[in-house]
Order: sequence, then C-alpha cells, then structure tokens
Amino acid sequence: MKFIKLTHLLVLALALTVAGSGCKKGPQKTTPLPSGYAGKVPSDPGSGDPLGSSGKTDGTGVESGKLPGDPTAQGKPGHDGWAEDAATLKADTVYFAFDSSVLRSSDASNVRSVADYLKSNSAKAVRVEGHCDERGTEEYNRSLGERRALAIREELIKLGISGDRVDTISYGKDRPADPGHSDSAHDKNRRGEFILLSPPAA
Repeated sequence: MKFIKLTHLLVLALALTVAGSGCKKGPQKTTPLPSGYAGKVPSDPGSGDPLGSSGKTDGTGVESGKLPGDPTAQGKPGHDGWAEDAATLKADTVYFAFDSSVLRSSDASNVRSVADYLKSNSAKAVRVEGHCDERGTEEYNRSLGERRALAIREELIKLGISGDRVDTISYGKDRPADPGHSDSAHDKNRRGEFILLSPPAA
C-alpha cells in the first residue's frame, strides 16, 4: 500500500515538474519573412542554367536566392525582356582559382572597369553569370557558380553600383568556354562573365 502511494506521489511530482518547465516565455524577438517568400518553397536553380557549390571539386550554378537548377536571373525582376549584349564587357571576364569564389587581386581591375562603365551608362544594368569547370557534381557546381556571381555582385556594389542593377545567375558547368578536359580548359571555365542589359526601346 505504501509502495503504491509512493509511486503515485512520484508520478504526480514528475507531472508537475514537466508542466512547470514547459511554461517558459516564448521568443521575444522573431525575424519576419519577407511577404514575397512567406509560405513559398523556392523552385530553383539547377536545370541546365545557373547556380551552385560544395565539395572538393569545381563548378556550380545556382542563382542568387534560388535553388540549383533554376536558370533565372536574380536581382531586379524588371530586367526581363531587356536587350542582352555579351560582347561589350567580354574582356572584363573574371577568373577564379579551383574550388574558390574569392575574387583575386589580379581581376580587381576588371570588376572596376565594369563598375566604371555602368556609372557612365546609368540606364543600363548587368547580369553576372557564374561558371565552373567540369569537375564536381551538378549541384555542387551550381552552388559554386552562384557564389562566384554573388562575390562579383558584392564587389560591384562596393564600387558604387546599385544592387538593383546587378542580376546574378549560375550555370555551373553547363556552359564551358572551352570544352576540353585539360588544366588550361579548366582555368578558362572557372569564371564570372558580364552580360550588359539595355532597357527595351520606348
């Protein structure tokens, strides 16, 4: 009998302890999600066009704010339908080391040149495309390509270009500049390219 009473007391004490510990205050501060994203699951990067990252291999392709596989550009949505020019800023292509999204000092002048061009042509915008070499998985390369494009975008912003004038996209290893498999080909494929965007004629 005593044993049963003792057991009941122990169960009651345990129940009170659990109930008491569960009555703590809720979080004091929360970060609200932007209204455009609330309740939405990104349908993103990875199919044949931009983004990417991860692993000891190179290449990626994910667009900013998107998942690998989605070839859509990030940045100002109003750039859809703008005329694209891949030739004007071709000489300013930026190259990256293996498995890296860090801008090298040797390429700083290229990014600065693009920023100067955009400052002189305020009606235009640019899309930064991140690319990788053939090594690594599709997903990894999309992610690495995205990080490369974003690194260039951030540098342009530091140089005074408004972020809404710079779109980014990652193609991972899907669009090699050199289809070869040599170290030389890999060097050419680990890059960030600039596509000049001009508004449609009124």
